[in-house]
Amino acid sequence: MRTFPQLIILFLGISLISCDGIFQFNPNQIVLKESQRNLTGKNIEKIVKIPVKDTLRFIFMGDSQRWYDETTHFVESANKQRAIDFVLHAGDISDFGITKELKWINDIMKDLKYPYLTVIGNHDIVANGSDAYVRMFGPLDYSFGYGDYKFIFINTNSLEYGLDGSTPNIPWLKSQLADNPDKKQTIVIGHVPPFDADFDKNLEEEYAATLAADPNLKFTLYGHQHAFKESEYYNDGVQYYQTTSMGDRGYLIITCWKDGQKVERVEF
Repeated sequence: MRTFPQLIILFLGISLISCDGIFQFNPNQIVLKESQRNLTGKNIEKIVKIPVKDTLRFIFMGDSQRWYDETTHFVESANKQRAIDFVLHAGDISDFGITKELKWINDIMKDLKYPYLTVIGNHDIVANGSDAYVRMFGPLDYSFGYGDYKFIFINTNSLEYGLDGSTPNIPWLKSQLADNPDKKQTIVIGHVPPFDADFDKNLEEEYAATLAADPNLKFTLYGHQHAFKESEYYNDGVQYYQTTSMGDRGYLIITCWKDGQKVERVEF
C-alpha cells in the first residue's frame, strides 16, 4: 500500500509526462507535435498541387469555437460535396485562444477530404493565442496564388490590439494587392468585416478604399457576426460575403470563374 507522500509523487510524475494528455499545469502552454506545426504552409503545398481547372470551387466556413460536434457534422457534410478544391476557415477556430482548442478543431478538420486554410479570429488572439496560432498554423497575414487567383489572408481583429491603428496592416495589404504581375483575380479574407464595431473605425475608410482601388479584386470574405450576409456595403463595387458559425450549422460553397462567381448557402 502506497503512503500519502508516495501518491503525491506519483501524481506529479504523471502530470510531468502528460503535457499533451489529461494533465496540464498551464492551459496556455504550447505543446505541438511536428504534424501539428506549420499547417498553413503544409496545406498550401497540397493546394498548389491540385490540377487547375477553368472553375474554382471552395468552401468558406468559420467560427468553430466551442462547437466541436457541429464542426464534426460540418466535415461530414463538406465531404459529401462535389468538386471542392479546398476549405477556408474564417477564424475563431478556438474560444479562448488555448492551444488545446486549436488542436481539437484541427483533429476534426483533418478528416476533411480537402486541404484547409485559416485566418485568425478575435477569439484566437485571447491570452497567448496569437503565439499558439503562429506556431501551429503560420503567419497572421499571408497570401498564396492558385491558378488565376491570389488569396490574401489578413488579421482584421482591431479591438484585440486596442484599436491602436496597427490592425489591419493596411500597408501590407496594399503591397500584396500591388504585387500581382500576372493580374490574378484577388480574394481577400479576414475575420472581422470593416463595417463591424470591433474594426478600427479610424482604418475603416482606408481599408475599404484600398479594396475598391484594386482593379483585380473579385470579392472579400469574413466571419465573426455568426450570420450569412452579402452586400456591396460601401457602394464602391466591392462585394462582401459573410458566413455563419458552426453553432448555426451553415457554410458557403463559392464557385468562381473568369467573369463571375456563384455563392451558395448550405445548412447541415
